[in-house]
Amino acid sequence: MPASTFPDRAVAQGRPPVPLLVPALLALGFLVLPLVGLVLRAPWRRLPELLLDPAVLEALRLSLLCGLLATVVCVLLGVPLAWMLARTEFPAKRLVRALVTVPLVLPPVVGGVALLMLLGRRGVIGQYLDAWFGLTLPFTTTAVVIAESFVALPFLVIAVEGALRAADPRYETAAATLGASRWTTFRRVTLPMAAPGVAAGAVLCFARALGEFGATITFAGSFPGVTRTMPIEVYLQLQTDPDTAIVLSLLLLAASVAVLVALRDRWTARRLG
Repeated sequence: MPASTFPDRAVAQGRPPVPLLVPALLALGFLVLPLVGLVLRAPWRRLPELLLDPAVLEALRLSLLCGLLATVVCVLLGVPLAWMLARTEFPAKRLVRALVTVPLVLPPVVGGVALLMLLGRRGVIGQYLDAWFGLTLPFTTTAVVIAESFVALPFLVIAVEGALRAADPRYETAAATLGASRWTTFRRVTLPMAAPGVAAGAVLCFARALGEFGATITFAGSFPGVTRTMPIEVYLQLQTDPDTAIVLSLLLLAASVAVLVALRDRWTARRLG
């Protein structure tokens, strides 16, 4: 068949058919219009006043602190787990990978209940922590960090495992051939190659931890200055002061957009490179 009979690529990738265009536009509107409504209803004139409200500042401080701590926990625990999944073979590996992704599909409230059953004062482990060390985790700031780490950890593991699988293992083989130990190879070769995945996973972890609500309120409760993070404050303020709830929602929205922009720039740079 002559080349001229083939449809031009630009034409093939041009205007989509109406049966596809209409639902695509509806889907886009469904995702964007609620955010537009949030921005339009924001009390912009009262914004400085509401941002300086002590309850807002306290919730913001606590959310940032717990989000950063949860991200550190996820990096310390998730990078070794991701390396194990990407670089080693062991029985039930598929099961372990499936278990890692469970928090992604598990309702956050169920995750909070599970943590309570494990680490509560009468929990499987919590009862011994209380009896032997007098340590009670639920309804403390530590509980917030644990709950946020539980729901955010899969994001880091998936990102880092993907980065490790995409990295060329020949560099690690060369390092081992030159006499480097496995630990030295991991620190000097593997980790630098996986650094973009670690950074992307850490950003996703922080964003997920910052927006966590269900597991936090179930396992940590809602105590001002102790466990009341921004999502919980949004829920409470919505019942009494909607303007404050909108301001907090805008802060969370801005954080989410910043994360997406940062990740998009990173992924674009990697594709162009």
